[in-house]
Amino acid sequence: MTALDLNLRRVYGAYPTGVAVVAGLVGGRPAGIAASSFVPVSLDPPLVSVCVAHTSTTWPLLRELPRIGISVLGAHQEHVGRRLGARTGDRFAGVGWRARPGGGVLVEGASAWYECTIEQQVRSGDHDIVVFRVHDLDAAPDVPPLVFHASAFRRLG
Repeated sequence: MTALDLNLRRVYGAYPTGVAVVAGLVGGRPAGIAASSFVPVSLDPPLVSVCVAHTSTTWPLLRELPRIGISVLGAHQEHVGRRLGARTGDRFAGVGWRARPGGGVLVEGASAWYECTIEQQVRSGDHDIVVFRVHDLDAAPDVPPLVFHASAFRRLG
């Protein structure tokens, strides 16, 4: 790893983000990934996006689904962020979730959720930018968000 690579990680980490779970039913079981790159894109049409690493082994399974759920984790869900960010094991073990009729999976207790379809996928460097069309959504304004900053989970003060 070069000095630039180390600096990129450090400086990118200076920007706080929320933590989202992108998930769906694969073979009747939940599959998902954690994403700190979730971004609202457009109001008309309603679009959101995440960036997914080319090394992801879960994304190729998810991108074939008719509907995908995106859950914005609440401050009390750091354990969910860690579990879904793991590279091995059952990522949904001990995580409350529910499936939507179209197969999108949502994490129980999240501060917000979206039910989406893939609108566009753009290859960009070592990630793909995935743009989703929002079909349904809701938020729990009393649930503060989980924040990822400087390579650590944090809560708003």
